[in-house]
Amino acid sequence: MDCPVVNQPKRNLSGPVQVLILFVFAFLGLLVCSGILIVFKLDTGKLSHIFTSIALQDVLAFIVPTIAAIALCYHRPLNVMGLDTAVSWKGLLTVIIVCIVSIPAMNWIVDWNNSLHLPQSFSRIENVMRMMEEEAQKMTEAMLGSTSVGSLLVNIFFVGFIAGLSEEIFFRGGILKMLSSSWNMHFVIWLVAIIFSAIHMQFFGFVPRMLLGAWFGYLLWWTRSLWVPIIAHTLNNSIVVVATWLCNNGHLEKSALDSVGLPENGGTPWLAIASAVATVILICAAKKVFFQKK
Repeated sequence: MDCPVVNQPKRNLSGPVQVLILFVFAFLGLLVCSGILIVFKLDTGKLSHIFTSIALQDVLAFIVPTIAAIALCYHRPLNVMGLDTAVSWKGLLTVIIVCIVSIPAMNWIVDWNNSLHLPQSFSRIENVMRMMEEEAQKMTEAMLGSTSVGSLLVNIFFVGFIAGLSEEIFFRGGILKMLSSSWNMHFVIWLVAIIFSAIHMQFFGFVPRMLLGAWFGYLLWWTRSLWVPIIAHTLNNSIVVVATWLCNNGHLEKSALDSVGLPENGGTPWLAIASAVATVILICAAKKVFFQKK
């Protein structure tokens, strides 16, 4: 069952050609973003400037290029992307329950992926990858290191909502919607999930991020509303923000949330297994609910 055509396209362009146009627009957006950073001499060592540069990148490289590319190809861009479709209470409830139930399973997958090693002949490449992961982690810690309530709200807005909004618009509202006009929907969802994970350039978190990307893609397909994966993405990011803030204030032990589902002393991850089974059952049930009227 493929995603139905919402409205007739302006131009007879295949999905891959539409994506190529989107990438060109995104590249131009990155150039504009880089120019602004240079002209205004934004220092990436300052926290306020980090947030500003991230917001500029999200808007100019993700949001604006996607809407412009869709508008170039279709008459009603917001409709095609699913931004004009309201969120149902079923969709919202599904997102919340699956997010909570899947935490132990996702923690185990994150831990497993992080423990992977490349063959000895690729040790130098692995070292570079590890260094990139450490640098990304340092930037994340710098952004989330504050303890005030105001900083918590700012982080939820930028790291949670803006990041979730921009990435879902680009990957699911843009690339996924464009390719679904030419290819099988299941294939497109997983392809976009792979691209979504790969573009973060974090190999040792590739698998869990890919699985999240696939989940967001299916949410869009089943609910027809881009706001559902946006909410799911925002919730996923915001849980990390809130947990980190609680740790910074001494209300939660460091990595307490990340360790849920991980067995001690290398034992069998029974909680993670139960979480994975429950998550799959919930997702299958959600699919039935969303598709029963279609």
